[in-house]
Amino acid sequence: MSELPSVPTRDAPPVARRIDLHTHSTASDGLHTPAELVRLAREAGLDLIGLVDHDTTGGLAEAQAAGARLGVTVIPGVEINTDLRGGGEAHVLGYYVSPDDPALAAALGALREARERRGERMVNRLRAAGLAISWERVRELAGGAVGRPHVARALIEAGYATDVPDAFARYLSRGQIGYIPRYKLAPEDAIRVIRAARGVPVLAHPSSIPDLEERVLPELVAAGLEGLECYYGQYDEATVARLLALAARFGLIATGGSDYHGPNMHPTPLGGHAVPPEVATRLWEARQRALARPDEPFTLAPPEM
Repeated sequence: MSELPSVPTRDAPPVARRIDLHTHSTASDGLHTPAELVRLAREAGLDLIGLVDHDTTGGLAEAQAAGARLGVTVIPGVEINTDLRGGGEAHVLGYYVSPDDPALAAALGALREARERRGERMVNRLRAAGLAISWERVRELAGGAVGRPHVARALIEAGYATDVPDAFARYLSRGQIGYIPRYKLAPEDAIRVIRAARGVPVLAHPSSIPDLEERVLPELVAAGLEGLECYYGQYDEATVARLLALAARFGLIATGGSDYHGPNMHPTPLGGHAVPPEVATRLWEARQRALARPDEPFTLAPPEM
């Protein structure tokens, strides 16, 4: 899939009624191609989505072309998995990133390479344990950036698991036979890479992050975080309210979305969690501020695994 030559600058924010700012395609670990995802969004009554594939912008050109045909605005984005100091994970979303930014392209390329090495090591470990799956098949199933869900799908195909959650529980989660630790990236570095690409960094699905209010948010806001995903997937009203209060306290944009990957991949359907449409306007305004600010160059150190 080709990269977008640039992120178009709009004279006005996108007009939308129903939005979902957190979706994935086959460019990373989703089950639908970018064009299919846009078509399904249209059928679900959405008129704006954010495509935030893991460690790649490779699906954006196809998705935006489909969006132009079908009347669905596609905000270009990316999701970067990171590890918190002291333990735990934090995923950082980057909205309105410029795919042609050299620092972003280099960083995402390094992360995809680390994913490839990790995936191959997982397959080798599973094969050594007697599970007859192949690295070639995992790469075929991935099509783009390799992730644990693709190893899970190979296990399902070979009859070793019933679905993706079962494959993770049996083989691929921490402590299981096929688990390999991933390359550790600090969330502050992901934020700086996104800002260097004139994007808007947002902390994804934050409810379960330890020390979120006391330590994590203050540190990430200091690094340039601009948003907090509050209207997420299966979050209940109490959780949304707690996160909205945090977003207001730290001056962050309250974003949200389904985290849709495809059927049986995530419990929330596409567009399944209501997100106020004015969030799209706030992200667009943050993008305009990003375009106007001085350069913030940042180069990610190459991963070592």
